Amino acid sequence: MRRLAAVALSATVASIAYAPPATAAPIYPIPDGDAFYWAPPDLAAFQPGDVLRSRPMPTDAYPGATAWQLLFRTTNSQNAPIAAVTTVLISAGGGNDRPLVSYQPIINSLGTQCAPSHSLFDGSMDEAPALNLLLARGWALAIPDHLGPTSAFGAAQLGGRVTLDGIRAAKRFGPAGLGASPVGLAGYSGGGMATGFAVAMAPDYAPELPIVGAAQGGVPVNIGKLARDLGAMPNPLFGLGFAAAMGLEREYPGEIRLERILNPAGDALEAQIANACSSEIISAGANRSFRDVFSGAMDADPDTVRILHENSLETYPGVPRVPIYQWHGTADEVNPWLVREVTGRYCAAGTPVLLDLIPGADHNGAIYTGAPRAFNYLSDRFAGLPAPSNC
Repeated sequence: MRRLAAVALSATVASIAYAPPATAAPIYPIPDGDAFYWAPPDLAAFQPGDVLRSRPMPTDAYPGATAWQLLFRTTNSQNAPIAAVTTVLISAGGGNDRPLVSYQPIINSLGTQCAPSHSLFDGSMDEAPALNLLLARGWALAIPDHLGPTSAFGAAQLGGRVTLDGIRAAKRFGPAGLGASPVGLAGYSGGGMATGFAVAMAPDYAPELPIVGAAQGGVPVNIGKLARDLGAMPNPLFGLGFAAAMGLEREYPGEIRLERILNPAGDALEAQIANACSSEIISAGANRSFRDVFSGAMDADPDTVRILHENSLETYPGVPRVPIYQWHGTADEVNPWLVREVTGRYCAAGTPVLLDLIPGADHNGAIYTGAPRAFNYLSDRFAGLPAPSNC
């Protein structure tokens, strides 16, 4: 939560934007040792959102709640079947078909052990206390591992698919009693990217889901422009950007290639953080710049440009068809004026958007001001109240 996704994503783009061809494969994470996460051999026989297996989870950190983890079938960026996990939390009381919120946490990591399905229960998720506020409203929660099974940090379209199929899985899982539940989505920063892509993709990818609204904050809407603005100079959070470059290479193997442009320091950093969580990634890459880990000229590569556009909401053609609460600090390192432009495009398409620009707030500060407003916004959508808009 306290980390600036702006720098992470800026480094992502500048690191990969002009990669020449290479034959080396991406460095993938060590597979999770827990067999629950393993995809069955007949995965292609299932439909997106089908539950493959489930298990109950302890809820010491979520008093009174009931929890399950669901392995479900989803789709990667090459339209191939993959398996992913979502964690479903049900508050005490409330009965069946209560409101369901899909909450996309901030995940700045490359190791599978850093995913929400782990961090929700080992005390490492900064956002976990906020989930109790949502449960206290009587809502159910679905918290997806939206980076997918290879922890493809930076692949925002993948995050949208995993999020939508995680909602499908939660609704299809009979013991949760959510089959007819209305759905809201929420997320900030990287979690806001997954949220934003989910609602933009939903009309085509999951039109049957009864989504009543979404709340997304601090969203980097164009990772290429973010690189132009913030990616050239040494930065204490450079490691996050380098990690996101690795994550995109994992999701687009053979199209995004890092091996030919890495110098020895880059090779060493890649190996060091291939299975790391956020704090180790930040420490390993602190105060480096692109010139420290890459060598040679970087000429524009059409595949990379296309992939960056596909994973940026500003250039993704899909438009949400549900009400949106979008919040952003005016002093955010993630350009708030680009968010205004995207909001304008959504408004022109008829989507009611409430854009809340928080005066003087930076990326870290805006989440604390906007999150309570976001939760109240979703509450009003569940209550069927007319959606406010400042289009």
